[in-house]
Amino acid sequence: MDTPAKTRVVIAGGGTAGWLAAALFMRQLRPLVDVVLVESEEIGTVGVGEATIPTVQAFHALIGVDEREFMAATGATFKLGIAFEGWARADDRYIHSFGDVGRATWMGDFQHFWLEAQANGDAGPFSDYCLELQAAEAGRFATGQTGRRLNHAYHFDAGRYAKYLRARCEAAGLTRREGRIARVDRDPGTGHITALALDDGSRVEGDIFLDCTGFRGLLIGDALGVGYEDWGHWLPADRALAVQTTSVEPARPYTRAIAHDAGWQWRIPLQHRVGNGIVYDSDFLSDDAARERLLGSVEGTPLTEPKLIRFTTGRRQRAWEGNCIALSLASGFVEPLESTSIHLVMVALTRLLQVFPFDGINPSVVARYNDQSRRELEGVRDFIILHYHLNQRSEPFWKRCATMPIPDTLAQRIALFVEGGQAFQSGDDLFRVSSWSQVMLGQRLTPQNWHRLARLMPADRLAQSLAELKAGIAAEVAKLPQHQAFLAGYCPEATARPAAAA
Repeated sequence: MDTPAKTRVVIAGGGTAGWLAAALFMRQLRPLVDVVLVESEEIGTVGVGEATIPTVQAFHALIGVDEREFMAATGATFKLGIAFEGWARADDRYIHSFGDVGRATWMGDFQHFWLEAQANGDAGPFSDYCLELQAAEAGRFATGQTGRRLNHAYHFDAGRYAKYLRARCEAAGLTRREGRIARVDRDPGTGHITALALDDGSRVEGDIFLDCTGFRGLLIGDALGVGYEDWGHWLPADRALAVQTTSVEPARPYTRAIAHDAGWQWRIPLQHRVGNGIVYDSDFLSDDAARERLLGSVEGTPLTEPKLIRFTTGRRQRAWEGNCIALSLASGFVEPLESTSIHLVMVALTRLLQVFPFDGINPSVVARYNDQSRRELEGVRDFIILHYHLNQRSEPFWKRCATMPIPDTLAQRIALFVEGGQAFQSGDDLFRVSSWSQVMLGQRLTPQNWHRLARLMPADRLAQSLAELKAGIAAEVAKLPQHQAFLAGYCPEATARPAAAA
């Protein structure tokens, strides 16, 4: 029996998306594919996606990444959630954690019981009933210990991450081609891409092409003409500035998202430095003013010049067109407020792996892939809009966000929560019930009614149950070491590196 020819996979562009794709194919499909990655050292990458969500762990397992090795190589820290400062009102603060809040029963989700107990004067803050949230607040963390495992993600250096993945891929035999893409050749009959012509005159032929060329979408957009759906009317921020600084305090196990009058700022603690940035609407804040505000508010000494990133929130009308699949910024962009960018790359690659077209491209598979991609990104979009829309701030930018029309899908979720304290996670949703509840309550959306079945539990029993839950969480948190101390023992090589090595 003849051995079938290998499928030729060409990855256009490096960065996090390109090297994640390469790592997955080299690990899972190596006997069946030939992989070539084309990138140019002259072309920079956005390189500021430095925060993740817990799904990264499953993908790392898929590509065989060891946690300690990865963390040491990338200067990573652990992440238990995101602290939102000044989002509902200028003096507000809450944490959207990665943990489940409380315990649900068949009668209702935890927020129903909490609302009932709160009405009776028997409940503390909603945040009291989540282990990950309380550990984040206390600056504590551990993994691999006895007891309940903390649901966590990572902060890491995106530049180091791409280099780490590249080294693994090249050691496994991947071919990397240096050069700029000068032309995209297509079959005149099918319209499929046949090769990438490089600026040195060479050609890289392939069967399947992955577009990781960033916002431009050199293959999916320029060559194949797939349009872009603009979501700027819902998410009007269109600029970001990023800068790296030295660390001035122990690394906290969470990201900070700090609202300002025209957007928000991020602060991401790594082992060897801090990643900082400002996201803003250029209709309300100029680039020069944003730069001044960013540099005036950072803690520590800047290690880099602020990097300006212009973007339009939205998505490609189709992520898969012909024999080209767009990933990351080439397929769409939702600002990094909930650290979903790297997750969306990973889940797209996992979906592609499951339907990889070894025997030819099936239109029904492509249609299904595109439908899943659309619904997934729209779900993330709605969750991000939620943060902006539910605010009580007085500045013009925030007033516009509070009064703007929102997608029907989000309006329905808000109505469900207001009318009955209901939150849900459908099959295509990334964010769980606890996530929706934490953000809605954190943004001061208070249900007018809630699930009355919660009253089936006697008030004294409900109060006792909540008190025991709170005390149990406090006891577990007290046993955890400080995050910085745990890091020092978990990956000492990284903690010993100076900031200048960033």
